[in-house]
Amino acid sequence: MMSNDRLLIQILLLSLLGASLWVLAPFVSALFWAAVLAFASWPLMRLLTRWLSGRQTVAAAVLTAGWMLLVAVPLVLLGLNMADHLRDLNALIHDLQDAGLPPAPAWLVEIPLIGDWLRDTWRELDEQGTALFDALRPHLGFLGNWLLGRSAQIAGGMIELALSLVLVFFFYRDGPRLSAFVHSVLERLIGRRADHYLELVAATIQRVVNGVIGTAAAQAALAGIGLAIAGVPGVLPLALLTFVLSLIPMGPPLVWIPATVWLVGQEAYGMAIFLAVWGTFVISGVDNVLKPYLISRGGNLPLVVVLLGVFGGILAFGFMGLFLGPTLLAVAYSLLNDWVGKAEEQKAAETGGPVL
Repeated sequence: MMSNDRLLIQILLLSLLGASLWVLAPFVSALFWAAVLAFASWPLMRLLTRWLSGRQTVAAAVLTAGWMLLVAVPLVLLGLNMADHLRDLNALIHDLQDAGLPPAPAWLVEIPLIGDWLRDTWRELDEQGTALFDALRPHLGFLGNWLLGRSAQIAGGMIELALSLVLVFFFYRDGPRLSAFVHSVLERLIGRRADHYLELVAATIQRVVNGVIGTAAAQAALAGIGLAIAGVPGVLPLALLTFVLSLIPMGPPLVWIPATVWLVGQEAYGMAIFLAVWGTFVISGVDNVLKPYLISRGGNLPLVVVLLGVFGGILAFGFMGLFLGPTLLAVAYSLLNDWVGKAEEQKAAETGGPVL
């Protein structure tokens, strides 16, 4: 009878747990990002709490307000910047439809070997401009739908980001209690190895955060260099905006692509080509090299495991996979090492030989 009662209690607890997860499912992503942000900035929270004489709630409110200002202002600037560039792009398309292409730039004709061919191609495009726009018109609807879908996706991401910034206050305020609760649960599940795996997860997330922030700083610096060389105004605000947008997938192109379009509108075609190449292969390309290196630096994981964790995690879980992928592989790698180590210890004990 006691066994049946215990089984019934376990079923009820599992059902309650499943129902709770179902309720929290729409907020999983926002909770995840709030937890990562709170963990990454916890040293700052600890310092601010000390300055405020231990008033943790006030420190949490101040730090949360700071994050809102830090994130909200660049996003507003981005919206204004994108609106201006879209108006410029629309005006440029209408000008091309009405007046055609401007005369071919002198530097284009002076390119060795292919200069004459480029000039003739430019002239043909100018002469066939109307036919070209007529041919492209059926595809503009698909482009509009794609842009609409991306806009809806970005809007959903903004709402999720706003919710994360609200939830991070509670992670700051209740961080120690949450940490103690997680430690108690893991200790109940896996015993004395709970501290080891908590440290492993914390170290992996910290390295990922360092990789993300370090890569964002590098992309911001490279964007500033490219924009300055191309002669785009407002280099410093655009570089800061690149830093913020580097924290999301495909963020930096939201800065250098409108800047390239602006250069085309100013008839600076050479600098537009330079900025497009610089943005594609340098600003955006550094993300694929620097981020895995910084994440793997200082850890015991092999670089190939980190690479698989980063890229496989993104493919499997979206941007959350940037943190989940390496963390899951780190825990799995450690579990396998523990399992192999125990097997070797057991074998050595049976044979009386040393453990290698």
